[in-house]
Amino acid sequence: MDSVQVTAQKITDNVEKVIIGKHEEVRLTLIALLCQGHTLIDDVPGVGKTMLAKSIARSLGCTFKRIQFTPDMLPSDVTGVSIYDQSTGRFEFRPGPVMANIVLTDEINRATPKTQSALLEAMEEHQVTVDGVTHPLGKPFLILATQNPIEYEGTFPLPEAQLDRFLMRISLGYPSPADEIRILEAQQYVHPIETIEQVIDTGELLDMQEQIKDVYVHDAIKEYIVALVGATRRHPDVYLGSSPRGSLALYRTCQARSALLERDYVIPDDVKALAQPCLAHRLIVNPSARIKEVDPRTVIKEVLQTVEVPGAPVKREG
Repeated sequence: MDSVQVTAQKITDNVEKVIIGKHEEVRLTLIALLCQGHTLIDDVPGVGKTMLAKSIARSLGCTFKRIQFTPDMLPSDVTGVSIYDQSTGRFEFRPGPVMANIVLTDEINRATPKTQSALLEAMEEHQVTVDGVTHPLGKPFLILATQNPIEYEGTFPLPEAQLDRFLMRISLGYPSPADEIRILEAQQYVHPIETIEQVIDTGELLDMQEQIKDVYVHDAIKEYIVALVGATRRHPDVYLGSSPRGSLALYRTCQARSALLERDYVIPDDVKALAQPCLAHRLIVNPSARIKEVDPRTVIKEVLQTVEVPGAPVKREG
C-alpha cells in the first residue's frame, strides 16, 4: 500500500495549498474519491467548499463541472437534452454538466425534488438515461454536493433515498485564527487555485481505486461494522436506522483509510474514525427526539460507546 499512500500524499499536499488547515476533511474527500463515492458538504457559505472541489479536479487532471442549483432548474439542465437536428433529421444528444469526472452540485437543496432526483441514477449506476437512451458516465466520477444548513427559505430537504447515496457527509467548519491569517496571506496577490498543477493522471487514480480493494478486513471487523449499523436501527431515538448501503460505505472507506495510513489491513480505529461521516446522514431521528434536539451525530457517538470493540487479530494467519 506504499504506492497508494505516496500518491495520495501528492494530492493532499497539492490541495492543501488551497484548503488551509483542513487536513482531516481533505483526507475524507480523498477517501471518498478512492472508494468511488460521493460527498455531501454540509456547511455555511464561504468556508471553501467550491475551492475543495476545484483543487481536487485540478490535481487529478479531471474534467470539472459546476451546477448551481436553483428552484427553477429542470432535470434536463443536469442530465442533458436531445435536440432535433434538421440537417440530419435526427435527434442529437447534448450532454449536461453531470457528464464530467468531478461535478460540484452547489446548494443542492435549492432545487426541487424532481430535479434532485435527476442525480439518483448517475450517483448509483454511473449513467444517465435521456429519452430512453442510456449514456454511461466516465471514470472516475465523483459528485461533491454542498448545502447550507442555516438557510431554510426556498430550500427542499434532500429525500432519504438521495442522502443514502452519498458515501459521506462532512463539514469544513471555520478555520482557526492562525489558519485564517494564512488564508489572508496566501491570497494577497493571487488565489492559490490559479497556481496549483496536476500531480497525477486519471489512470493512476483508477489504479489506486483498485488497489484499496485488496486491503484485508478480518471477520471480527466485519462483524463490528454490522453490529454498529444494526445498533442504529435499534436505538430508541432513531425512527429509521442506516441501510446496508451504510455498512458497505463504512467497509470501503475503512479499506481506503488503512491504505492512506500505510496499512494493508483494517483496525477498529478506522471504523470509529469513519462511523460518523459514513452513517450519521443516513439516520432519521424520532419526532420526540428532535424536540429534545437529539442529533444523529450524538446517536453515532452513543452507539460507538455501547457496541463492543473486537479484540480479534486483524491480520491474516500465516
